[in-house]
Amino acid sequence: MTEKLRAGIVGGTGMVGQRFIALLENHPWFQVTAIAASANSAGKTYEESVKGRWKLSTPMPESVKQIPVQDASRVEEVAAGVDLIFCAVDMKKNEIQALEEAYAKAGVPVISNNSAHRWTPDVPMVVPEINPEHLEVIAAQRKRLGTETGFIAVKPNCSIQSYVPMLTALLGFKPTQVIASTYQAISGAGKTFTDWPDMLDNVIPYIGGEEEKSEQEPLRIWGTVEDGQIVKASAPHITTQCIRVPVTDGHLATVFVSFENKPSKEDILESWKNYKGRPQELELPSAPKQFITYFEEDNRPQTNLDRDIENGMGISAGRLREDSLYDFKFVGLSHNTLRGAAGGAVLIAELLKAEGYITKR
Repeated sequence: MTEKLRAGIVGGTGMVGQRFIALLENHPWFQVTAIAASANSAGKTYEESVKGRWKLSTPMPESVKQIPVQDASRVEEVAAGVDLIFCAVDMKKNEIQALEEAYAKAGVPVISNNSAHRWTPDVPMVVPEINPEHLEVIAAQRKRLGTETGFIAVKPNCSIQSYVPMLTALLGFKPTQVIASTYQAISGAGKTFTDWPDMLDNVIPYIGGEEEKSEQEPLRIWGTVEDGQIVKASAPHITTQCIRVPVTDGHLATVFVSFENKPSKEDILESWKNYKGRPQELELPSAPKQFITYFEEDNRPQTNLDRDIENGMGISAGRLREDSLYDFKFVGLSHNTLRGAAGGAVLIAELLKAEGYITKR
């Protein structure tokens, strides 16, 4: 590609927005040309708008420091300077839905980190290695919105990426029941330990809305496209508990699963090792070469050691063994702000570009 696509970040001052900024620095396909946020930040340079609030360990890229922050509600103005946008705003659900649809109607592809449109029937919710065929509903969505080039695609909840890839690789054995408990980092709440000192030496056994998302979103990902809509799968039955733990980044899951056709341990390990999807076939810039990595050691994967595997875009698994109540149990791990948030959205954008859904405007 000789000319990069112009990327805008709506909600660019928050933690996920900052992660987008960092990930897109020197990206081979995309270049940040616009940053939008609330009216309070509008008119300032990006550096001024996040002064004292830069949450990443890596420094702010020089290339974005002097970009003027625009008012995200001025859709036409922001849309005029971009070929696509990444959206990561902190607003009410109905406000996010209206804002994202406004950008789509303005002809801009929207790749959303938000949950507002995850259950809109003609909006694809995508893990690129798992359900790229769901992009087919974009045609129906464009017709509904009255646009030839705009659309909305969303990424799923960050917690499910620590176990859904492993279960996806085993769908051929027909999993019937799943118990998943997730142990989720504080960055999932957009926080650091400086922001949230109460999390030091503490565990909170509740994350609002997280368990419903963790139980239902996998079924939509495994669903089918019918008449321009996504119809969710009916199985397996999933029940979850989601717990906040004192970790900076990385969501870990403990999983119990039973099957209609019980595989052997060797079958499972082979399925995980060989599982790949469109990002690997297309060799997309952000795609992990090995999607699922299994650790033989009893004490792996560990959040601190393994969350950055494959630049934070790989999924780790370990401790696979037979269970006395369920068929098998295992542990999974994913990086919640990379694979689970901004990195996952960038990978979706790469897939959309490769498949012809995003072009120069």
